[in-house]
Formats: sequence, structure tokens, C-alpha cells
Amino acid sequence: MTELSAHDRRQRRTLIGVALMFFAPLALAFYLYYGKDWHPGGRVNAGELIVPPRPLPERALPLATSATSATSAAGDAQTNPRFLKDKWTFLYVQKGRCDDECGKHLYDTRQVRLALDREMHRVQRVFIGDGDCCDFQELKQAHPDLIVIRESRADAELLALLPMRAGAVNSHRVYLIDPLGNAMMFYAPDTKPKGMLEDMKRLLRLSSIG
Repeated sequence: MTELSAHDRRQRRTLIGVALMFFAPLALAFYLYYGKDWHPGGRVNAGELIVPPRPLPERALPLATSATSATSAAGDAQTNPRFLKDKWTFLYVQKGRCDDECGKHLYDTRQVRLALDREMHRVQRVFIGDGDCCDFQELKQAHPDLIVIRESRADAELLALLPMRAGAVNSHRVYLIDPLGNAMMFYAPDTKPKGMLEDMKRLLRLSSIG
């Protein structure tokens, strides 16, 4: 494993500080939550905390530039390997057709990002779907800010690190990735957009990175 640079170590310490303020207003509650494996009944965040956060690998993944192609051809556009870093990221993964529930989650994350107003540049949205999910061109037209990735073998290691709902083809969860590339929280399918928005406002207010 590559040793963290001094810059990354400083960022990690900053995020730990943010987590202390965001997830446990009282230092004692934080200690009990992480140190004693005790989970208080109430919490201020709408999402489910991933404990410990899971560092996601840096990978160049194929961007979905074709409405019909399900495989990556040589020369296809790809993401930067570090595309999950330096910003807060809403990640949604879809297996098969992007149905009404899929569309709702894409709409909700778009509206949450827009509602952040002057802070929305600090947040990005990423969608990973297979060749049967949808017309990628139409998806990009409906969601111009969305980073649309075509599922491939290159993302298998990344997806394996996301906590999925047991026995489900689609988890219908929205994952939140911090600016260091750690999967740190997810939102259940029935999470209200207002709760997601309040989480993001709080995180952006407390965070000096991303």
C-alpha cells in the first residue's frame, strides 16, 4: 500500500475532526460509538455511517459515451483515476434497467446538489450503470452534471467495497464518498432529500477540504 503523503495525512486529520463534530456532538458519545462499539439511539445525520470508512481504489473507468455499446473499446474516454477525490461525491450504482426508483434517486441527488447553491461546486454526482440500464445519451441530456460510467471489470474492486443490501441485485442506496476517496456513508432508499441536504450543508460547513 502506498504511504500517504504529508498533504493526505493533513487532509485525513481534518476529516477525522469533521467526523467528530458531525457524527457525535459530544466527545463521550463519539468515544462510546467507536471505542466501545456502542451505538446511541439518536443521531443527527440522515445517512448510515460506514464504520470504518472504506478507502476506494483509484481507477480509470470508462465513461458512457455511447447509447448502445456495452463494452469498452480502445480509445474510449475514461475518468481520471483520482476522479473520486477532492470533492464530495454522491455515487449511485444501477444493475439493469434504470427504473422509476433509479430515476427518483438521480432526481433527488440533482436537486440536493442544486439546493447547495454556491457550495454545489464542491459536490459531484456519479452514476455507474451497465449497458442495459438506459440510453446513456438521454441520461446525460437529463442530467448534464452527472458523471456517467459504463460498468466494466475495471470497477469490480471498487464496487466490492460498497456495503450492499443482502440478496439484492440493486441496493438502491446513494453512497457518499469524502474528498479523500473514502466511502463513509450511505442513504437508504427511503431517505428524504431534505435529510440528505441537511447532512451535506453540515459537512460542507465543517469541512475545509473538498
